[in-house]
Amino acid sequence: MVEAPLSGLYAVTPDFADTSELLRAVTAVLDGGCRLLQYRNKTADAPLRHAQATALQTLCSMYGARLIVNDDVRLAQSVGAAGVHLGRDDGEMAFARKMLGDAAIIGASCYTDFSRACKTVDAGASYIAFGAVYPSPSKPAAPLAPHTLIARARAELSLPVCVIGGITLENAAPLVAAGASLLAVISDLFRGDTTYIRNRAAAYQQLFQENPRHAQ
Repeated sequence: MVEAPLSGLYAVTPDFADTSELLRAVTAVLDGGCRLLQYRNKTADAPLRHAQATALQTLCSMYGARLIVNDDVRLAQSVGAAGVHLGRDDGEMAFARKMLGDAAIIGASCYTDFSRACKTVDAGASYIAFGAVYPSPSKPAAPLAPHTLIARARAELSLPVCVIGGITLENAAPLVAAGASLLAVISDLFRGDTTYIRNRAAAYQQLFQENPRHAQ
């Protein structure tokens, strides 16, 4: 089966301590059409992270969605996730590729650094991520990546461009227009009940259908 291109809403989970609550929220995201999910939990211990990642992998498989694990290559491997996302201090791309295989999705944070993005492409990443693109409640001190950086990466590099940080439905369209392939969203997506989450996810997906760069 040919995998769908990396495009659309890229939902990133908040720090859910309650696995049942996490699964309800993610089910709503998937019901809204999202097909790429990143499991991120900075507060859970190792057993909880493993239990939650395992449950999410099962859920994503039911929807034909792909699960990416934040930071932890071995956790991604152990639960059979589609891939991993690496930050500055999360290990080498070559190790992740060796552990997860050629077909794995491996993303890398490039922050506001175009030269880092170029090196990431050469190292074998599947997508590059810039951010924060707007002031972010998750990382309020992060320097901002300008829209021109997205456009440059789209024009000069061969990989999908992911953006993260302070993204809302109200400010997302210019990012898609600039060339972002993936909108990584946390707070604006997971701040309401399941109906809100499902509708919000669908609205994010619609942004890509409405943009000539992405519409099929």
